[in-house]
Amino acid sequence: MKKVSIFLSVSALVILFFYISYNEITKRNGTQQEGDRFSDAGVMEEVVPIVGNPSHAVSLTLPNEINFANEPVPMNVPDVRERLDRELQMNVYLHSNTLFLIKRANRWSPQMVKILEEYGVPTDFQYLPIIESYLMNDTSPKDAVGFWQILKESGKEFGLEVSKDVDERYDPLKSTEAACKYLKKAHAKFGNWTLAAASYNRGMSGVQRALDNQDVNNYYDLYLNEETARYVFRILAIKEIIQKPEKYGFKIDPTHLYKEEKLRYVKVDSSIKDLVAFSKEQGINYKLLKRHNPWLRDDQLTVKKGKVYQIAIPILD
Repeated sequence: MKKVSIFLSVSALVILFFYISYNEITKRNGTQQEGDRFSDAGVMEEVVPIVGNPSHAVSLTLPNEINFANEPVPMNVPDVRERLDRELQMNVYLHSNTLFLIKRANRWSPQMVKILEEYGVPTDFQYLPIIESYLMNDTSPKDAVGFWQILKESGKEFGLEVSKDVDERYDPLKSTEAACKYLKKAHAKFGNWTLAAASYNRGMSGVQRALDNQDVNNYYDLYLNEETARYVFRILAIKEIIQKPEKYGFKIDPTHLYKEEKLRYVKVDSSIKDLVAFSKEQGINYKLLKRHNPWLRDDQLTVKKGKVYQIAIPILD
């Protein structure tokens, strides 16, 4: 019996030793991750630790009245309210993305508004490139590029140069001018800015076919493919949030907003064989040259006779 007692005592100590060692190892190695626990059945379950106050998703109160380009949105129509609700709710809770858009819009929208006003296009169209590209020079799967997501042939049609060395679709301001030309043409066709905006997504002929086939005369009465059906509502949602950020929970220190950067312009009327060397001659690096002149698509620039380019050079403090 004495031997059995000693054996049990030693066994208990060994078990205790291994238990303590296991816990120390798992703490060090993270095998038993914080927030994990085992259920009574021995199955690992996830425990979500609550730190401070948990974040709550809140159902938003829709505006009673809203318009696009001074054209009223029929908020009395149930599906119209639901479509706006969807886009507003989604963008409000895409916190980091929408916060970035607000900051970036502060840099670009004022510059675009000046161009829109010059062309007589409503300033609500400043929100169109925000939903098209997030104000980034991206390329779509259909090869539409730039802030305004312009196709190659459309760019040429509305006055942009598209070549091996130069693609002005990537110039945020020149592409704004091209977009204005398109929108004015669309407005002349439809007599309505909301339909002009929808046509920017589906094309003028596509919108016209839908109007003819369904025997209606406005965007909100059309049955459309999902992308075009959401398109104007996405613009409306971003407009509402950017105009009233605090209402939707976005508290932004004004010093955190991106601002228009100071530039000087160098007139170029002859070819440049090496844009890296050109950058250094201007007191900047190639990265900064490309940042402020994304329309330069190669590391050289061929300038045809009689052609003149304005190359932006940042003024460094």
